[in-house]
Amino acid sequence: MAAAVKALNARIRANKYLDYFCSTHFWGPASNFGIPIAAVADMSKDPEIISGRMTAALSLYSAVFMRYALAVSPKNYLLFGCHFINCASQLTQGYRYMQYWNFGGREIALKAKEAAGKAEGMVKEGVKSAGK
Repeated sequence: MAAAVKALNARIRANKYLDYFCSTHFWGPASNFGIPIAAVADMSKDPEIISGRMTAALSLYSAVFMRYALAVSPKNYLLFGCHFINCASQLTQGYRYMQYWNFGGREIALKAKEAAGKAEGMVKEGVKSAGK
């Protein structure tokens, strides 16, 4: 059994593409891509649910590990890309957080919801009066 595993490993390591696919240089960033995918998906959600502390922590984490991805030997460009996308999306989320909580975005959103509620009431009244 050990000889079969050793032979399989030697065969994988002989092919440079399979060797890369079976390495941590591929699977580390591939599994880490869940974070930036979630951050990009959250762009369309309400800014009220954004955690400022978590956004700041993830931005700092990605900035540090972008540097780390280029400092290791060999350079891990896939990991760098993962952290670059995450850092950019977290900074965008941070902007949305600051805009909503500190620069008047919340008040604008509340006024818009109030206006939409009034318009909905007017439409319902119009439908009722048209049905009579």
